[in-house]
Amino acid sequence: MSQSTFDPVRRRLVGLAAASWLLTVSRVGVAAAPQIVAVRVWPSSTYTRVTLEASESLRFKTTSLANPNRLVIDIEGVELNSLLRDLAGQVTAHDPFVKTVRAGQFNPDTVRLVLDLKTDVKPQVFTLKPVAEYQHRLVVDLYPARAQDDPLLALLEDYNKNGGLAADASPARPQKGRAGTDRPIVIVLDPGHGGEDPGAIGPSGTREKDVVLKIAKELQRQIERERNMKVYLTRDEDVFIPLGVRVAKARKLNADLFISIHADAFISPTARGSSVFALSEKGATSTAARYLAQTQNDADLIGGVKIASRDRYLAHTLLDLTQTATINDSLKLGKTVLGQIGELNTLHKKQVEQAGFAVLKAPDIPSILVETAFISHPEEEKRLVDPVFQQRMATAILTGVKRYFAQGAVLARL
Repeated sequence: MSQSTFDPVRRRLVGLAAASWLLTVSRVGVAAAPQIVAVRVWPSSTYTRVTLEASESLRFKTTSLANPNRLVIDIEGVELNSLLRDLAGQVTAHDPFVKTVRAGQFNPDTVRLVLDLKTDVKPQVFTLKPVAEYQHRLVVDLYPARAQDDPLLALLEDYNKNGGLAADASPARPQKGRAGTDRPIVIVLDPGHGGEDPGAIGPSGTREKDVVLKIAKELQRQIERERNMKVYLTRDEDVFIPLGVRVAKARKLNADLFISIHADAFISPTARGSSVFALSEKGATSTAARYLAQTQNDADLIGGVKIASRDRYLAHTLLDLTQTATINDSLKLGKTVLGQIGELNTLHKKQVEQAGFAVLKAPDIPSILVETAFISHPEEEKRLVDPVFQQRMATAILTGVKRYFAQGAVLARL
């Protein structure tokens, strides 16, 4: 082949290769630019959360303005899209902190969000890496600027601001007297998940966070009718609360018992039945217990906290002699509750199981986690949304608690 014959062919091949390379670079460039794929607003009386979900990590700058109160967030490297334009439509009139949200293309490389506020707030803005079904998230948490009576608020702020709760987080003051006789029994109910964390989702779309909140509120109503008991909830609305804050709130309230309520799923849709769990000193008592503990402990990652060492507080709740005694009391409580639940629903296991549930790690409060049913089982999902089943489940748990004390239970920390 002569040189003159080869050159045109060679030039054409080189040209095609160059075009292909440029196209590849172009596609990479487009893919690297963050795309907003979802926006969500979670109002609550404790704090309001605004979440922007994107294909890549978002770079941002914030500015707080007064008269009127506004929070300005400049998001770099993105373009305004329909999701950002419609963000204002997710703000409801009953949101205690946000009046409205405005979004606009501030310059070719920056989208500006302006949150018009109803009151003075302490904003905390941070990013989260992908986890579960979520991609990269930019999270805006708006806390009221003034202190409130609910101890949860101070704990939540401290948790997010200081990289976890302080190591010396402890009860405000030790309770005196025998619970149930000299003073009321203080019970903290913990409806699992909430806010950004829906928990397990059933075949028909039922969310765990919704059904366990209904069961917890029903149990709260029943406990309030007892003359010798006081009851609190770690959350009474659709809001995300970190696991460590749930434990710390129970301790600040000087709780005598801590009951976490769930309706989890398993990898097999045939798994069914109710279960009760206590904390383990060594390891999980079964594969299912280990799996469920892991899914519950991932709640902080899914719900979203801005710290890497999310369990710094829990790391200080060492398994000492006090904790061992507390676990023994937890097993006794779990046994009486499991016995009552077994009269209402099939039991997944006929004994109290144990695993390393982070939410059960209060060293001085008998704590159990109740899996009311498997939301991943179609028939049990239907039962979980039935108000009659919810009422009976609450009654079974309360009856188990009363029998625990009737048997002469002496709390380890008294």
